[in-house]
Amino acid sequence: MNHAPIMPLEAPGTREWPEHVLAEVAGAISRYPVKRSAVLPLLWIAQRTWGWLPPAALSLVARTLELDEPFVFGVATFYTMFNLKPVGRHHLQVCMTLSCSLMGADRLFKHLEHRLGIGHGETTPDGRFTLRRVECLAACGGGPCMQVDLDYHENLDEAKVDALLETLE
Repeated sequence: MNHAPIMPLEAPGTREWPEHVLAEVAGAISRYPVKRSAVLPLLWIAQRTWGWLPPAALSLVARTLELDEPFVFGVATFYTMFNLKPVGRHHLQVCMTLSCSLMGADRLFKHLEHRLGIGHGETTPDGRFTLRRVECLAACGGGPCMQVDLDYHENLDEAKVDALLETLE
């Protein structure tokens, strides 16, 4: 199943939550006795809504939770799962920790760079793929591992990655 949202280059309307996510925002806040504890769920909602976290979305999360903007920015920049710039329609994240590296992640990443014509943190000119090296996808027994959008793929080699890319193109 493809979970990837269409990633807009701009994020219009981030001054207010869109009508269709208001109930989700309220529900996330209601699950926590301390309002500020909902910062991660609200960042997820914002990223899913706009495809990334533009400054206006970070501001909106801060206002919603009555937090300082630098605090929200600090949380968003601490976790690599949050995107502070637009990503491609398919976000390819290759685990580069020791167990995956020993199983061929470095070779796999180089293969992806060559195949897509982009490097770490770059997006293909058509906006289809963004490629990133990441630390630990928690799949040490199935390395090398790559997260594609929200789906995990383990025990990869170049042929499996090529076949996977064909299903995404």
